[in-house]
Amino acid sequence: MKNLSLTNKLLFIVNTLLATLLLIAYISRYISPETISFLSLFSLITPLLILINSAFSVYWLVLLKRQFMLSTIVLLIGYQQVNALYNIQEKKVFYNSDVKIMSYNVRLFNLYNWIDNKGIDEKIKSFIEEKKPSILCVQEYYTAPHIAQMFPYKYTKINPKKKQPGLAIFSKLKIINYGSLNFENSNNNAIFIDVVKLKDTIRIYNVHLQSLKVNPEKETLSKENSEKLRVQIQKAFKKQAHQVALLVKHQKNNNYKSILCGDFNNTAFSWAYRKLKSDKKDAFVEAGEGFGKTMDFMFPFRIDFILTDEKIKIHNFKTYNVKYSDHFPIMARVKF
Repeated sequence: MKNLSLTNKLLFIVNTLLATLLLIAYISRYISPETISFLSLFSLITPLLILINSAFSVYWLVLLKRQFMLSTIVLLIGYQQVNALYNIQEKKVFYNSDVKIMSYNVRLFNLYNWIDNKGIDEKIKSFIEEKKPSILCVQEYYTAPHIAQMFPYKYTKINPKKKQPGLAIFSKLKIINYGSLNFENSNNNAIFIDVVKLKDTIRIYNVHLQSLKVNPEKETLSKENSEKLRVQIQKAFKKQAHQVALLVKHQKNNNYKSILCGDFNNTAFSWAYRKLKSDKKDAFVEAGEGFGKTMDFMFPFRIDFILTDEKIKIHNFKTYNVKYSDHFPIMARVKF
């Protein structure tokens, strides 16, 4: 510190604070929101903390200052979590026998005209036709016969309330079983199907964990509103914890290899993600590229996932930057 200018001394104090927050963020994913709910908020800012600490490491290294070790060591401590933020190169292995699984939060096919663009539902249909997924998991689903025509098999679960979002799974593989987990006191849910390919039976889950009900484009940063948002998000994370527990229990009673798709409404740095991924592989981490951003927001939030059984091979993963919803579709090519 003695050889630093006043500006750099102040920067290093800020660096120390943010490095400490990143360490707390690492720990927070091991603590259930039901135990200490405010820690769950760190899952949302972990990507930002990683990027800022990376910038500090580079800054001090360019200046040839030993202070670069602080953020560098903290980043190395959480190497596995840092690795979940960014992938350098996409894995490209393509076989005709691959099963293509797509997950897409379609935001009711723009039913309420959130996007000022006509024919969004037709554009979504054309996109799906072009990519030809074998299995399509849709969140915030609302009746779409134009998509159903592309698939011989389907299972849908729509909220009984009029024009409320539901879930759907469309499949080109034969469905031999299906069901719903029916989350309590929530418009969110998880459904599943069992499909057959040759001699294999695979279970596909389509999950939409509790929504945070936050619109980053409209929310103001007043003290009163910020406190309201904090409480709202903490309540949502507590509900997610119940839903995750139900989903984990349901999977334990399943004897088939499984794939978990959907909108988790949380990041790869959360308790919810860690629990759901405990015995699975993240298709983005295995075969994706870049930040894998799945939400149409200035910050690279990755809240949509495809998690597969350890025995399932992941050959490719893509995030498609098409703005037909507030989410981007994702697709993995896998081999059972």
